[in-house]
Amino acid sequence: MNDSSWGAPPQAGYWGPTDQGHGHGHAHSPGHGHVRGAAWAGPAYDAHEAPQTRPMPIVPDAAEYGGNQDDDRGAARLSGSPVRNETNPEPMPDAADPAPKPQKKSAGRDLSAAIGVGVGLGAVIVASLFVVKAVFVGVIAVAVVVGLWELTKRLDERKGIRAPLVPLALGGAAMVVAGYVRGAEGAWVAMALTALAVLVWRMTEPPENYLRDVTAGVFAAFYVPFLATFVAMMLTADDGPQRVLTFLLLTVVSDTGAYAVGWRFGRHKLAPRISPGKTREGLLGAVAFAMVVGALCLEFLIDDGAWWQGLLLGLAVAVSATLGDLGESMIKRDLGIKDMGTLLPGHGGIMDRLDSLLPTAPVVWLLLVLFVGSG
Repeated sequence: MNDSSWGAPPQAGYWGPTDQGHGHGHAHSPGHGHVRGAAWAGPAYDAHEAPQTRPMPIVPDAAEYGGNQDDDRGAARLSGSPVRNETNPEPMPDAADPAPKPQKKSAGRDLSAAIGVGVGLGAVIVASLFVVKAVFVGVIAVAVVVGLWELTKRLDERKGIRAPLVPLALGGAAMVVAGYVRGAEGAWVAMALTALAVLVWRMTEPPENYLRDVTAGVFAAFYVPFLATFVAMMLTADDGPQRVLTFLLLTVVSDTGAYAVGWRFGRHKLAPRISPGKTREGLLGAVAFAMVVGALCLEFLIDDGAWWQGLLLGLAVAVSATLGDLGESMIKRDLGIKDMGTLLPGHGGIMDRLDSLLPTAPVVWLLLVLFVGSG
């Protein structure tokens, strides 16, 4: 789920159910105050006051490095001249001016659009999951291809990295199908062939930056389709649809719990340099919500499952979903963007929905195999 934030705007801290915009930027320039952006992730989120793929400069706060941003202001006030913003001719407010009214907490996104899109996606997923398994495999493959397109496009736009999309898209879709048909062995073989195809495809272009481009391509192949393959592998069990549903519920509930608790009680930052909106209180909320739902799912949905296994599964999902959010936040901060795309109103792009799901898929698959077997 995208670059989710788990708490109120930066002054209070909140965890949103998706830093989908998980990315928060804060810019600083001489003579200026701090401008901070919060993002909203759904269900895994960061506030978006700018276009979703607009550059997001990342500059450390002066206070954190001992700088003093008020020196110039103080000199100007002593001389009796107003302080002006370099890009805005309007005088900066003086310390004697009335304090601005506190702003209400805001998730920073169009909630009605986000809810509508979320409900629509949920309906498509549940319908395909319980009607025909092969259709759900197709849904996974489509999500993988779109996610790869978003990731490679952002890499090209922001860093000039040209990871070859054609072999990635074809290999990624084949990887998902191979995982469903042949299991883990098929997934690894398809991953290796996709990496080889990336190396060969890039040979058709000039050698400059070859190593950089193919490295990005192999990373993209692992990050998106290979991790998504574990969802298809869950589906092969007799109770496959219930396993996938458990995986989805736990990830969504983890983000939702982080948002709810962080929004109300969040005070202590979890990883301020990566995603300033996430709080430690939000993480505790994610763990609590996921463990409760995990116990219920293992007891009533999964064949031969036990409630205590669900507690462990919920704890693991809360941790992996959080790391997934932070991982994509790191990528988006490096690229200087808030969202990977604009395909889903109120959510960002497909990759902003997959950020928590991708690293959580192998964790859930493995623990369910250990707890109840692969059949």
